[in-house]
Amino acid sequence: MKDFFKIQFLLIMLMSAFMVSCNRTDDETPDFPEGTTEYTNLWIQDSMRRYYYWAEQMPAKPDYHLPVKDFFKSLLSPQDRFSFIVNTTDPDTYPKSVRNLFGFDYAIIQLQGGEVITVIKLILKNSPASNSGLERGMIIKKINGQVITASNAQQLAESISAKTVIDLSVGNWQNGAIINEKNVTVYYGYSQEQPLISKIFEQNGKKTGYLYIYDFPDGITSALNQKFDEFKSTGIQELILDLRYNYGGSVSSAAALCAMIAPGISANSQFIIYKGNKNGGEVKRTFSQQIAYDPGALSFNALHAHSLGLYKVYILTSKSTASAAEIVINNLKPYMEVIQVGDETLGKDMAGFSIEDKRQPKKITWQIHPVIYKVFNANGEGGYVNGISPQFTVNEFNNLPLLPLGDPNETLLSHVLSKIYSKKGDTDFDGNKVKVLFQSDSPAAAFSGLNFK
Repeated sequence: MKDFFKIQFLLIMLMSAFMVSCNRTDDETPDFPEGTTEYTNLWIQDSMRRYYYWAEQMPAKPDYHLPVKDFFKSLLSPQDRFSFIVNTTDPDTYPKSVRNLFGFDYAIIQLQGGEVITVIKLILKNSPASNSGLERGMIIKKINGQVITASNAQQLAESISAKTVIDLSVGNWQNGAIINEKNVTVYYGYSQEQPLISKIFEQNGKKTGYLYIYDFPDGITSALNQKFDEFKSTGIQELILDLRYNYGGSVSSAAALCAMIAPGISANSQFIIYKGNKNGGEVKRTFSQQIAYDPGALSFNALHAHSLGLYKVYILTSKSTASAAEIVINNLKPYMEVIQVGDETLGKDMAGFSIEDKRQPKKITWQIHPVIYKVFNANGEGGYVNGISPQFTVNEFNNLPLLPLGDPNETLLSHVLSKIYSKKGDTDFDGNKVKVLFQSDSPAAAFSGLNFK
């Protein structure tokens, strides 16, 4: 998530940059030689004691002789699913996933008759996967020559993360069978920034806007502003946000989106509450204050000028909806009706920023990404560690093949459009026809795509 405390953080880091022994005395621990693993571990411990949300649960006497990653893990609370550490000089220490390496994600599902198949659910635009011809809805039969099963799914996903090239056997799903099989080679590479996808649907004179948002990077406000300008000029009467694969990102960008949706707010309306350890305390931020932490963002007034004046919003979610995307759901609730459709979210009700050695020259190359704050909305509501549950549970894999995002016949979107235009959909769309056995962006993999900045 975006560091909402940049100025204060820099001041703190200036005071602590030259310390590798803060919060301790010389007789508590030895002074290790500079450049050693123990020296680095002391710096990690001191930084975590100052900022880590669960600092009081850290062991009093950790083993400073452990390898750095193992030492860091020894400090973490059992409740912590998201903190991690990387060595900026060693790419192998960075979290890896199928999505950030190759630009796609897949799910292994069991059909009603017991057949197990693997479905590509997400393809990033301008990614290695899209450049190789993969499409959402395709079926993967083999990965590097191995047939995918429920029992080997985890091992195959982990093996992909260790490779720079993968060979897939894929086909299309039609009438319960795989057709047009072919072999595809996907090379590791960079996926470019993902565009916003917007559609406007109209039926019986009623217009509905649809907006798919892949993530919340800094600098997104101009693109959001343009989309909402189009929505407002068209006169949409309903809004659907698709956040089903959104891992999150900048809290400031999430606040900017909410500023264009929530009715009856001002620049000084409260947006978020951060609660940290005894050092971090509690910090409240208004919409205007939070948006301003992105130096390139448009102002609250410029954004709110395109507010749609709606008192209800539909949000599509899945277990891949996390972090700043969850903040959008939770922090709109004090101001309007939020109707969530899909699956429960991941449950990342926390924020953080990266911690690194600011000395010149730098003596420690490791960078810490810890959980630092729990987040709450203007009513003090939060605590969704187990995810935010939808009012309407809909399994997007119930109807195969998966259709392109934004297609009015796509399962989640179709459910909401049916509810809007025919007043149906007040119960689960069509039950739970299939069972999801594994997803390549499961919680264990999903946090690796988050940016704790």
